[in-house]
Amino acid sequence: MTTIDILLARRSLSPRLVREPGPDDSQIRTILSAGARAADHGRMRPWRFIVIRGEARARFGEVLARCRCARDPSASDAEIAKERAKPLRAPLMIVVGAHVVFDHPSVRPVDQVHAAAAAAQNILLACFTLGFGAMWLTGSNAHDAAVKRALGLAASDEIVGFIYVGSAEALPSPLPVDDLDAVMKEWTAE
Repeated sequence: MTTIDILLARRSLSPRLVREPGPDDSQIRTILSAGARAADHGRMRPWRFIVIRGEARARFGEVLARCRCARDPSASDAEIAKERAKPLRAPLMIVVGAHVVFDHPSVRPVDQVHAAAAAAQNILLACFTLGFGAMWLTGSNAHDAAVKRALGLAASDEIVGFIYVGSAEALPSPLPVDDLDAVMKEWTAE
């Protein structure tokens, strides 16, 4: 498969459709190495990759449940249980964070977050290339200072996404591009 084939074929796979086994140590290093080769303004390497697997998934689920209770004291038991189960959706979670430097002389904070997002996209492409299903999710937990703290990130850092990775029976068919002309315009300055 060529690189362009991979780019045109990649599609997110629902965490409900992934299972064991997840990537092994060598494959995880390959996936994260692909992430670390993303476009990077000023060679700042703002991305942070936090790998959560095995029993750590259940412990992280407890963090998510606790944080949900703090954010929303009226959350039902079912809603809290859903938070607790999120890390168990797949054998591997990769949390992609952005360590943001606010006083950099030329690279704006938003550009640092964009670089981390590019790293997350590279991670998705690497997972697909290695035959794994993966999905990038965010949500309220990505903006919760207590979740960031539990992951070793600063409150000023950003969580770009939670990437769920695992084996799949089959990777989904690529989505068609509905109307490229609707999102593309050629600027001619005329």
